[in-house]
Amino acid sequence: ASIEKNFQARRELLIRHIMSVDSVEYDAAEDTCEEIDKKAKEGLFMSSVPSQAGLAMAGISGIVCVPMVFDLDTALWFNEHFVTADVAEDKDLETWLEVGGWTWNWMEPVLGTASFVLLAAQFARAQLHNLGLRPFTSWMRHRRGEKLVEAFPQYDKNLLIAYGKVFRYY
Repeated sequence: ASIEKNFQARRELLIRHIMSVDSVEYDAAEDTCEEIDKKAKEGLFMSSVPSQAGLAMAGISGIVCVPMVFDLDTALWFNEHFVTADVAEDKDLETWLEVGGWTWNWMEPVLGTASFVLLAAQFARAQLHNLGLRPFTSWMRHRRGEKLVEAFPQYDKNLLIAYGKVFRYY
């Protein structure tokens, strides 16, 4: 298995390096590695905010769109406050599918556009991965490694940067 993306392997390598540089036993090197871990965790929450916000938005949108399309009371409220379209006749709103047929007149452009934007974003992201690029994530991980180098200059720069890159968000 490659060490490149293996957090535990990188951590073990860093501990062995600390043992060598500081001339200490494993337990003392592990304590130093814990200090490095604390430094690596600084600002970790803020760097994960874009992903957390995207996850929250996706979850909320996915849950909210179903009643907005298929629930009559929600659809009537939304129509009254935001859409102001003519309400279908009562005989055309007897089932949730009929409600969906009526609401689809205004929901389809929104959901269709959102779906296309997501599809295009996923395609662009896939092409970035195909090119080996992860601009924001790579920059954040590299910056975390550089902060470790600044805080612990006595240790190998490349090891600390590599450790910062594989350090987990959780």
